[in-house]
Order: sequence, then C-alpha cells, then structure tokens
Amino acid sequence: MSHHGVGLRAVLRSAAFLTTGALAAALLTGCGSDDDVAKPLAAQDIDLVARSQVADGGTLKWAVDDLPETLNTYQADADTGTTRVAQATLPAMFRMDATGRPVVNPAYLESAKVIETEPRQVVLYKLNQQAVWSDGREIGAADFVAQWRALSGKDSAYWTARNAGYDRIEKIERGANDLQVRVTFSRPYADWKSLFSPLYPKDVMGTPDAFNDGARRKLAISAGPFKVDKVDTIAQDIVLTRNPRWWGRPAKLNQIVLHTVPHDKRVGALADGTADLADLDPADAERIGIAASGKGGSSPLQGGGRTSLSTLRSWARAHGLDSADVKAGRTELAKAISDYLAQQTALKAYGVRKSLEPAYTQLALNGASGPLTDERVRRAVARALDRKEIARLVLTPLGLPAVPVGSHLALSGQPAYADDSGALGAQDTKAAQALLADAGWVAGGPVKEQKGQKAAGPERGREEKQEEKQEEQSDGGHDGEYIVGEDNKGDAGGKHLAEEGRHGGAAGAYAPKGTAAPAGAKAGPLAKNGKALTLRFVLPSGPGSDTLNTVATRISAMLDRLGIVTTITKVSDESYFKDHIAAGDFDLALYSWPSSAFPATDARPIYAKPLPGADGSVNVEQNYTRVGTDQVDQLFEQAATTLDEDEAKSLIRQADSRIWAAAGSIPLYQRPQLVGARKDLVNAGAFGFQTPVYEDMGFLKKGARVSASPSQG
Repeated sequence: MSHHGVGLRAVLRSAAFLTTGALAAALLTGCGSDDDVAKPLAAQDIDLVARSQVADGGTLKWAVDDLPETLNTYQADADTGTTRVAQATLPAMFRMDATGRPVVNPAYLESAKVIETEPRQVVLYKLNQQAVWSDGREIGAADFVAQWRALSGKDSAYWTARNAGYDRIEKIERGANDLQVRVTFSRPYADWKSLFSPLYPKDVMGTPDAFNDGARRKLAISAGPFKVDKVDTIAQDIVLTRNPRWWGRPAKLNQIVLHTVPHDKRVGALADGTADLADLDPADAERIGIAASGKGGSSPLQGGGRTSLSTLRSWARAHGLDSADVKAGRTELAKAISDYLAQQTALKAYGVRKSLEPAYTQLALNGASGPLTDERVRRAVARALDRKEIARLVLTPLGLPAVPVGSHLALSGQPAYADDSGALGAQDTKAAQALLADAGWVAGGPVKEQKGQKAAGPERGREEKQEEKQEEQSDGGHDGEYIVGEDNKGDAGGKHLAEEGRHGGAAGAYAPKGTAAPAGAKAGPLAKNGKALTLRFVLPSGPGSDTLNTVATRISAMLDRLGIVTTITKVSDESYFKDHIAAGDFDLALYSWPSSAFPATDARPIYAKPLPGADGSVNVEQNYTRVGTDQVDQLFEQAATTLDEDEAKSLIRQADSRIWAAAGSIPLYQRPQLVGARKDLVNAGAFGFQTPVYEDMGFLKKGARVSASPSQG
C-alpha cells in the first residue's frame, strides 16, 4: 500500500501504492504498552561516515523508475522521483529519524510547538533566521499562507491530491516578528507535524495555474542543499546541482542525477557506470554478491576449445541469463555469456546495502462482492494463512528478519506499533473450517458447472488441469488465468515485485526463487447452493512479478487445504491497479502500503468505510478492499483530534485491532530494501525509515575508511 518523511506522504497522497508491488502499523487498545514497542527490525544500511571523511565534489547517478510527471508532491501523479527532488530541494519542517519518528529539521526550524489549546489549538513555528529561498527572499508566513489556501480544499481550481490537516486550519499569521508563524486550527489536530513538509514557495502555491502547471517540469525557486538545474525529457534525467544560497552544511556532491533505468536494466547500468546507486531485485542483488565474492564459477568459454551448445545453455540457465539468450543459437549465446562475465567483473566495484522498507505487503480481500462479502469467509481465509511461513519464504533467503507485520498502522520501531493480530487470531485450520461451515460452505457438496467456466476441484480432469498449467508456464507468465489446486502447488520463481507503482501503490514485495508449496491434506472442494468456493486471485504479469507469483501460489496452497479453490488471473502491470484493484475487479490481491508517522491522517482513507455518493456511486477513497466500519472511522477521528499522545496511540491501536477483526486486509511482512551501491559511495543506500541527508552524501576520500558508528558532525 509501494502508497515508499516526505516520500511516504507524497505516496499516500497518490491514488495507491503500487509499484508492482506500494504503504503501515500496529496498534491495539489494552493489548500493548510502550514496553512492548520494539526497535526497527532492521537498521538502515548507508555506510554512514562523518562529513570529514567525504570528498568534496563528484556526481551521484541515482537510478529511478521514471521521469516524474510532476515536481509537485501534492498532486495525484506525484511519485517517488517527485519525493526525492522535494527532499533535496525544498524545506521540510519535520523529517523522519531512523525509527520513523518526526523530528524538527534544524535547517528550517528553531522550534515548533503547541502554545495554546483553548479556545483553539495554536502552533508557533520559529524559523531559522538564515533560511531563504534561492531568489533571496526569506522563508516566512506568506509561504505558509499560500500553501494552506492551496491545500485547504476550499478552492476546487487547485488540483490537489489531498487536503488532510490543511482543511482544519482557521488562520495563519505572522508572529512577534518575521521569523515566527502562528497557525490557528479550527478544531484540534494531532498530526500537525505532518504539515508544511515539504513547503513550496508562494510562487508555486499562490494561484491555481501556478499550482497545477508551474511545478510540473521545473522548480524555479527552491531552498534546499540542491536546486533543480534541468529536467531532461530526452535523456530522462533530472539534474540537481548545489544551491549557492544554501545556508546549511554545504553539499558534498556537485550534482545528483536522477537517471531513469528500468528494473531489468539496473545491473547493466551499474556495471557500465551509468548508475552509482539503484534499488535492486533479489536476483540482481545475488549477482552483485557473487561478483564481490569472486565465486562466479568457471566460464564455459575458457580454454579456447569449442563448447557444445547444450553445455552453454546449461551454464546460462544456472546463472540466470534471460530465457531469450538461453534459447538463442551458439554464437548469440556465447556473446551473451561473454557480456554477462564482463558485467560480473565490473560489478566487483559494487556492494549490496540492505534493510527493510517502511512499507508492508498485505493480502487484500475484496469484501464488496462474492463469497468474501461474508466476514466469516474472510476470517477463514485469514486464519488459514501461516504468516510466519510467508515471511520466511520472502525474507530469510535475503538475510533479513522474517517477522510478520502485526499492525496495519505502524511498523516495528514506530511509537504506535503493537502486534494486534490477536484480534483476528493465529493460523488455525480447524477454526477456519468451522467459520466456513457456519457460513454454509460444505465439503464434498454437488458443484454445478458454471456456464463458460470449467468446474473446479476434483470434477476437473487431471489432464485438463495439467494442460492449463503447461499453457501458463509456456506463455512466460503473461496475461492469463489458471486454477491452483492439488495439481498446481509449485511456487513461481522470484525477482522483484513491480516497483511500488509510480503512483504510490505497491503490489507486492520481493521473494526468493520458489520452493515447493507445503504439503497438506486437501479438504475440499467446498460448495454452497451448488457452487464451489472459488476465489479470483489477481496478479500483475510484467517483469518483476515473479515474487507475487511465489507468494500467491503459497497462499493458494494454504487455502487449498480448506477446499478453497483459487483462480489466478494475470493482467498487465498498466491495468493491474487502475482496472482491477481500484475498480474492485478481484477477490484476492497482493499490494503494499507504506507506514506513516501520522496514521490517524494517512491511514484513514485506506480503511474508511465506503460511502454512497449522490450519483449512486460508492466513494471508497483508498479502501480498495471495500471493508470498513463506523467504529473504525470514529476511532480515527478521535485519534486525529486528541493532543494527548498516549491517548492517540491507544485509539490508533483500538482502530487497528478492529481492522484486523474485519479481515479485509491481512499484513504479511515488511518489504525488503535492497540497494546496489558503489563501494566508495557513503551516507547513501538502504535508508529504512530515515529521510536521506542529501548534503552528506558523497564519495569516500582516498585513504579514509568507513567506521561502524561515526558522528555525522
């Protein structure tokens, strides 16, 4: 829900976190205390060194998925590239620390605090007296006012993605001097620290035209360690250069180039030097690890003799070369192997930095149609899942902690986190079977074959099912459909889930190459009124979707033990979220949501009860499972309006336990974060929760060494 500080909030403003895969929590009343709050499951991995160890100058080439459609993070088509530009070039009153907590950003603020609660909540911002825009104007109240008016929701001419928080502001005025800004709220707002991060200049926010179009392809005025030098639509690059008016610690790098590189081209870009830093799929991370260890195996091309085509193909398959290369003739295959080996040599200059993303992958159950409208069936599906096994499947081979996520609203290490999954119950096959029986689904009942559809379960011939399986394998995982039953329990191989969709939503996570699905006695099929209990599991089919197949096939095998048949339907990446998840055309799906430091604000639209509109349509906001309750909505509202932090955490945890009980969304595991980086690149990599410190990134001075826990001074 990858909908991957500022980055998360930009993603959450967007329609949904879907990278082929897109965005949080754990909160329960009465079930947890501050003593239960754990540390982040994995620390950030950025090769942290003191600034004195970083060389001055240089260009960092940072791979991104696409050229952003806009540089305005408050628009619906903002993406992770938009976020990176904003983090490096714009003010943020608060930034995230290593545990996902908001902390004052001293480059822009001396302090910010609630100074009055009656009759209205008033927050006083004391700005850094050196903070200026790149045109020389002081950052001040006029910028706060312009952003509030643009995002308040009162003027529909502004094409904003979200208005949360800004719609609660009553007025903004200058304080005792130009460096003070007083913000008065019309009603209490607990998540006030989420506001004005990033802050855009009044030139961008001042008019609808400037807001809607002025910052899509340029950002003429900025106030960070870097500024936008150019957006190159031909090279598909954004070039950031040092901001000469930056008052803080000078940026170590001369330039940061956000360079568009598709995921399946990342290793090649690292090897040929067109990228220094790139998010990776597990298979590519493994390649870099093999290159660094020097254990790549002997080349079949060595020795000068002629090697048979079958030997070359066997070697190519074992080393993960593309299937097209494996099937090519001897000359083409030999060249592909030679290129592969040359890349392996070049990749010795890189390492893999790994942590866990501030995002989790969930199984979504559509509660608006079909058998899953019955809460008992949803709960049965949820209790059939061994979430620990799924987490191990994905994370253990990567050397990351395989702990299931226990909350929808926070992740381990964040203040609001508690494992509230007990509100639903642990994996329990007998309990799941009892729930299904109570809902009227009976094992071994007669199944009427549906028109235009083959009957599922034992009524389908073994040859018929095997034929479908072979067709699915032969089409390379493209659009199509197949039944997962007793004869189809193998896991698909795994690379990377389609990178958290460009619009903030993420469909899955990474997983290793598949192993056999667990054995178990099949109980079904279950039937009711002559119809088998069949659920349609929708997945993307593009490059990087192997992980989703691995996880989905394992889940399908778990459901098969209950007699629930899953029909896996593969669709194009482009249509996956828009035409299926957002449109409600699925029974089961995998996608991700990022965690937030402000769950009462950011998670509310994800779990809000869908409401009918005046035109007869239903407004689901970002609640694509269509499962919600009035009580959850009330708890979110109460959490957003209390200024008592302990009470807010208690309310959020109550909301989370009720979301678990409704069984519309089942969190599975925190997403892995694998980053390929030049070995001499420091203060960059797998950032985890923390907002990157762009001015400290750079290349290690010659002769300097990375220390274990250096000062950032």
